[in-house]
Amino acid sequence: PVLPFTFYPSSTASMPSAKKVKAVKKSFTIDCEAANEEGVIDLATFEKFLHDRIKVNGKTGQLQGVVEITRSGASITVETEAKFPKRYLKYLTKKFLKKNDMRDIFRVVAVNPTSYKLKWFELADESDDEE
Repeated sequence: PVLPFTFYPSSTASMPSAKKVKAVKKSFTIDCEAANEEGVIDLATFEKFLHDRIKVNGKTGQLQGVVEITRSGASITVETEAKFPKRYLKYLTKKFLKKNDMRDIFRVVAVNPTSYKLKWFELADESDDEE
């Protein structure tokens, strides 16, 4: 009789092996140089905000061994071994800006596949409209 499914004997030698996924360490950077020059943003506060808000396995504040947040100069680097989308950092950065009433001053722009940069909004001069 032909069985409708594949049957594997009890030995594991003939079973197909599951692919093992290696933990790839990713590094993302948020460059806050424009905001830090003017003294508008406090990087220590931003770093703490990220530390408190980043979720790992659905829980906030449990970053030990999985996510590392470091501050160097005017940028913040997030290194992770877990599945971590870059877009999540943009979301958290925009949330921080909104919380501190700076969302209408800065925008978050992707510079390359692993980094974001805070840039000033470029407003058109109002004097040109009057003429």
